[in-house]
Amino acid sequence: MSIDLSITVNGMRFDNPFVLGSGPPGTNGKVIARSFDLGWGGMVCKTFSLDASKVINTVPRYAKLKARESDEVIGFENIELISDRPFEDWIDDLTQLKKQYPDRILIASIMEEYRKEAWQEIVRKVQETGVDAFELNLSCPHGLPERKMGMAMGENPDIVEEVVGWAKAVSKIPVWAKMTPNVGSPTAPAGAALRAGADGIAMINTILSVVGVDLKTLRPMPTVEGYTVPGGYSGQAVRPIALRQVMEVARAHPGVEISGIGGIETGRDAAQFMLLGASTVQVCTGAMLRGYEMIAELKAELEGFMREHGFTNLREFIGKSLPYFSTHHDLGDRQKAAREAKESARAKARGRDAEVWKGDIAKEAKDLATN
Repeated sequence: MSIDLSITVNGMRFDNPFVLGSGPPGTNGKVIARSFDLGWGGMVCKTFSLDASKVINTVPRYAKLKARESDEVIGFENIELISDRPFEDWIDDLTQLKKQYPDRILIASIMEEYRKEAWQEIVRKVQETGVDAFELNLSCPHGLPERKMGMAMGENPDIVEEVVGWAKAVSKIPVWAKMTPNVGSPTAPAGAALRAGADGIAMINTILSVVGVDLKTLRPMPTVEGYTVPGGYSGQAVRPIALRQVMEVARAHPGVEISGIGGIETGRDAAQFMLLGASTVQVCTGAMLRGYEMIAELKAELEGFMREHGFTNLREFIGKSLPYFSTHHDLGDRQKAAREAKESARAKARGRDAEVWKGDIAKEAKDLATN
């Protein structure tokens, strides 16, 4: 059986659905080129803005949550800001990457202040590099809230609709809106982005968190000169939350193209996101922990899942599990109906057994009478 891992989304053909997500794995042109050489289906570069001088990263800026009985990292918190590289350096990198890899999907992650001029300026300038699409970072949960950037935008549907509209008004290429999970319902801001013309939704970004407190120093982690801020939580521990939010947006907006993000470390993890409506999946923390070379394993595992079920292409199973979500009331009704059906079947079986028993007794009586 021939299996095709390629997929076309918003007119972009991905060799496979595995995309390196925005963050440290895409921090410059050199590492992005390496990811293409290794076979990743696409790449979202680290988020950047017009003025990098306002971005001051700290050390340390990462903290890990490990399993109680081993050193396995199950959760990962970061307080890393967007790229602190000059805007001009990004323009050069993206231009050269598209010359070197014209057939690979390169997506620019951008973030700006709450100003129409700034958003439209960055869109106009970046699309001239030849990138295939934009991912609007409306969801970073930490850093620069005083500039009303990231999650400060994404948690407000009105602002989401306005900002996406600004970008779409000047963009000549597809626009994905990257959504925050730090809201009561993910369907409202995602719906606002789609109303404004977003071509797709990327979700979820990291979850606002405090990974823990050092019980020796009594300082929260990661500790910078004795202090910290809440950061973004990622890794396999967030996968159930990400799956739920992807499912809700896919059900609320049938046909929407979703790039699923959150704790994906295996091909079978990816299959779950796709069964719930994602057409591509992004890996960031997993690649940081396991290395970019994991792409070969991811593809092999996804192919294995497809072979088990007889799927030959991705579209055959995207969203296939969505119809099996319902309401609690409906679950109760279904369970009651199933019990009644089983009891009815038992009753019929008992009735058949009784008829057989009566027939056997009648036959024995007839035989005795004859003898």
